[in-house]
This record gives sequence, C-alpha cells and structure tokens, in this order.
Amino acid sequence: MIKKIGLILGPAFFALILMLPPVAPLSPEAWRAIAMAAWMLTWWITEALPLPVTALLPMVLMPILGLADPKKAMSNYSDPIVYLFMGGFVIALAMERWGLHRRIALNILRLTGTNANGIIFGFFLATALISMWISNTATTIMMLPMALSVVALIDQGEDKKDHIGMRNFALTLMLGVSYASSIGGIGTLIGTPPNVVFAAQMKELFGKTIGFGQWMGVGVPYAICLLLIAYFVITFLVYPNGLGKIQGAKERIAEEIAQLGPMSRGEKFTAFVFCFAAIGWMFKIPIEKALPWLPLDESIVAILAALLLFVVPIRWGKDLEFALKWEDASRMQWGILLLFGGGLSLASALSGTGIIDLIGKQFAGGNGSSWLFLLGLVAVTVFLTELLSNVALVMVFIPVIGAVAKGMGMDPVALCIPVTLAASSGFMMPMSTPPNAIVFSSGYVTVGQMMRAGFWLNLVSILLMTILCKLLIPVFF
Repeated sequence: MIKKIGLILGPAFFALILMLPPVAPLSPEAWRAIAMAAWMLTWWITEALPLPVTALLPMVLMPILGLADPKKAMSNYSDPIVYLFMGGFVIALAMERWGLHRRIALNILRLTGTNANGIIFGFFLATALISMWISNTATTIMMLPMALSVVALIDQGEDKKDHIGMRNFALTLMLGVSYASSIGGIGTLIGTPPNVVFAAQMKELFGKTIGFGQWMGVGVPYAICLLLIAYFVITFLVYPNGLGKIQGAKERIAEEIAQLGPMSRGEKFTAFVFCFAAIGWMFKIPIEKALPWLPLDESIVAILAALLLFVVPIRWGKDLEFALKWEDASRMQWGILLLFGGGLSLASALSGTGIIDLIGKQFAGGNGSSWLFLLGLVAVTVFLTELLSNVALVMVFIPVIGAVAKGMGMDPVALCIPVTLAASSGFMMPMSTPPNAIVFSSGYVTVGQMMRAGFWLNLVSILLMTILCKLLIPVFF
C-alpha cells in the first residue's frame, strides 16, 4: 500500500510545487530543483519503484526543467567514484567465481578453534573481513549456508534439539553473520553503497575528495570495536549458549577445506589482483609521493584491477582462459551504479541552484561541534535506518547535514561521516538491511529476538560512533 501511495505522491508533489510561485529567497531554478527532489525523495523513501529506476529521473527532468543540458545531466552517471565501485564489483565477482572468499572464510574458522563461542567468533571475523571488499548482501548469502551446516552438525541427537543452549548457539550464529556483514562493510569505501554515496556527494557538493586510506582510518577502528562489542554482547550477555567444545566441528571444517583442493591458477591470480588493488587504495598518498609522475587515483586502480582480470590469460593453450569472462559481468549490480549517478545529479541540482548554501545560512552561529548535538544526530540516523533504505537515507541526509555543518562554520566531513556510519548501523529489524532479511529467512531468528539484540547494538553503536568520530576525524581529515 505504501508503495502505491508513494508512486502517486511523487509526481503529485512535483506538479504541485511547480504550480506554486517560488518562495523567497529561492530562485525559479532552485524552486524547480526542489520539485525534482520532492519527486525523487518520495519514491526513494517509499521505495515505490526500485531505487535505480528513480535515479534515472534527473536524466530527463534536469534538461526539461532548464537545470542542465543533457550532457551535463548525464555526466554524473560516469563520475570517477562510480568506476571505483564498479572495479570493486569486478574483483568481488572474480573472488566468487574462483571461491577465494570461501577459502579465506574457512581458514579463519579453522584458526578460531572448535569451542562453540570460538566458532561464533570465527564467523564474525570471517564475515566482516570478506564484507569489507564484497557487498554485505553477497557475503551474507555466501556465509549463511556455511553457518547452517555448522548448526546441523552440532544439532545431533534428541538431547540437544530442544536445548536452550543449542537454540542460542544457532540464533547467535545467524545474527553474527548478519551483523558482521553490515559492520565489515563499514570499514572500506567500497564495502557498502552508503560509503560510496558519501564520498561522491562530498566531492560534488563541497569539493572534498575522500581518500580510501582516509576513510579506513575512521571506518576500520569503528568496525573492529563494534564487531568485538557485538560479539561479546550477543554471545555472553543476550544469548549465551554454554555449549563448550563441539565434537566434530574441527573435522567438518577440515573436510570443507579439503574439498576446495589446492588453489587454482584463477584463484591465485585473483588473490594477486585483490592485493594489488588493496595496496593501491590504502597507500595512495605514499605511492604518489614516491612516484610523482604516476597519476594514481582510486578509480584508476579499480579499473586497472578489473582489466587485469579480463585481459591477462591465466592459462595458455588452444583457447585462452581468463580469470573473468564478460558473461560474468551479467551478475554485476549495475543498478547500484545508476543509483550513484542519480544521487550525484540531484546533489548537483541542489548545489548549483544555491539551495545547499541557503540551508547552511540558516544555521550560522550554531554549535554543531558539541558532543550532545553529534550524539543526537547519530541517534536519529540510526533509528531512521531501521525503517528506511540506508542508501536513500544517506542521499537525503548528506546534502542537508553538510549544509548545516557549513552554516555552523564546520567542515562538512565532521558531521557527514557519522551520518554515513549510522546509516549502516541498523540492527533491530529484518527490513533494516538485506543481511538482516536474509538471516531472518533461515527460520532460526524471530523478530523479537532480532529486536532484543539489535536494540543493544544500536545503543552501543551510537555511543561508539560519537566517541570515535570526535577522536579520529580530526586526525585523518
């Protein structure tokens, strides 16, 4: 019902605003930009249509409304940040094709022991590490069957089937896969779409380039701290299992690793390209200083890595074999790339018509640097993301919060990074994030159980975010 209402309200708001005279001090162009924003935000918030479909509206509306010519309107869909994420997608496709992500996960599980809580920690760690480089949805889909197989291994014998410890173990394992997927994605710019939207809008609206290493300086410490706290809270406080050592778990994991066999050429080459890209992204500044003639940009590194996977043969013979074939690209999330372009176009319209500056002026003289203000901003965003798409939320909030920061005489980064982190920190509801929805479908998690664990994680993430952002943003930005 909400989607049907939103489908009608979007163009209705657009038409209504255009029919009304501009409100002073807005220019006619700014008024038309607001009309377009109202249409897009209504469809994004209600998810009346798939988000990427809504993102195509500026291609048509901006030229019609006189906000930009067609070339300018469509140029945002080819912004360098779009290619950074596309390169990350290609690397993820190669890791999935050759099973590199599965080998990484299983070896981490082997190292974390056969104690029930050790197995849970292994899933937390493996899932978060993979989610830093692969979408949290794909990571959850990959890790969930492994978690289910471990539960099936342990849940043997009539004496354990109704045991509360067994139920808590299964529940914690499912929640761990979901929460670690979301938490790990926070660590890198390509880990989750809200991070990329933030970086793109910072550049478009405020002329600030967010480096891959800069983001990791804040994102990784936050992800590590939240991951460890989430593990402790869920495993020891909310749903303790008390199972101790699990018989047969070590053998099962060893069996899974043995089935993978030795690393294939494709897997080795994918690992090499992955390391090459990660080094280029994380150590961009030192490399540029050592090689000033080399135009090293994160997007260039990403596309170069993608090209290597497509063009360097891993096997010579009658028919050449490559790490990736173009057919593999059909599984890429092209819609996300369009979504970035639509968000950038909307940001361009709001900035170019003076709306962002006008919002900022309303907050001149305010004190956005206070702890209480930041705490409230983070709390509102965290609980809003339980109900709204995290990507849509960032697209709506970043231009406004950035303008508020400028009006207060602050660097927009200081408030927009906490908002972006908060948008990926919804842990209470199955619909909050795709990982939550996926593990909910396993049948081991109820809404009440997820809300109980997620409520405490939300509170922890709000406090942790506020403290770390205050401490780390001035250091890395």
